[in-house]
Amino acid sequence: MRYLKLLAIFYKNCLLTDLEYRANFVMNLLTSVFWVGFSLIGIGVFFHQRATIGSWNYDEALLVVGLFVLFEGLIDSLFTPNIQRMVEEIRLGTFDFVLTRPVNSQFLATLRYFSPWKLANVAMGAAICRTALNRLQVSPSLAQLAAGSALMASAVVIAYSLWLLMLTTAFWFVRIDNITELFWAVYETGRFPVSVYPGWLQGVLSFVIPVAFITTFPAAAVLGKVGAATVFEGLALAAALFTASTLFWRFALRHYSSASS
Repeated sequence: MRYLKLLAIFYKNCLLTDLEYRANFVMNLLTSVFWVGFSLIGIGVFFHQRATIGSWNYDEALLVVGLFVLFEGLIDSLFTPNIQRMVEEIRLGTFDFVLTRPVNSQFLATLRYFSPWKLANVAMGAAICRTALNRLQVSPSLAQLAAGSALMASAVVIAYSLWLLMLTTAFWFVRIDNITELFWAVYETGRFPVSVYPGWLQGVLSFVIPVAFITTFPAAAVLGKVGAATVFEGLALAAALFTASTLFWRFALRHYSSASS
């Protein structure tokens, strides 16, 4: 509860700060709407000449696009602002102030800031998912909803863990822009169901860089396309990545050269 209260205070301050510049806030919202529209046009182009791609029809693929937009907004609102600030703090040596505060350093460094305008992507992604389900006239069963919810929770942990692993490399490298750009380039593959790719690439996107567990598999669970084994794999993968990223974070802290050292 203490950490939840801290998050509420942090995020309220971030919201008030962003609202000080209302024109910028509105422009960022309009930019988000534009890129979401671009994503919808992209998927429409692919389905213009054929009814299905990789056993997915347009409305089913639209559900994947909705999750792609939703998690893109989540990553950009919660993770990107923190990675930008932390890299600068490590470079300047001011990361000392994070370590000396009486809270978990990983929590403070990775969740302290957020960009409220990017939550528009989360809302639009959820709206796209709802529209896709309405077009499909699908009413998921309780088992499908439970599987989808479990995989979405796993997706949040997987996305957080991947970003924490990238962020932690800042203790050795001055800039990590190229690493984050590489992540976004790979994440773009999640705009489409993973089954549209060759078999070897499906394996990479499922277990090496698990983008499929962020977009495709949660959508497939809601549609009843995956079984309990996939849900278990998602939960296990999320637990393994979170453990690995936390251990890597603790290892990196021992190599931090503070401003005073």
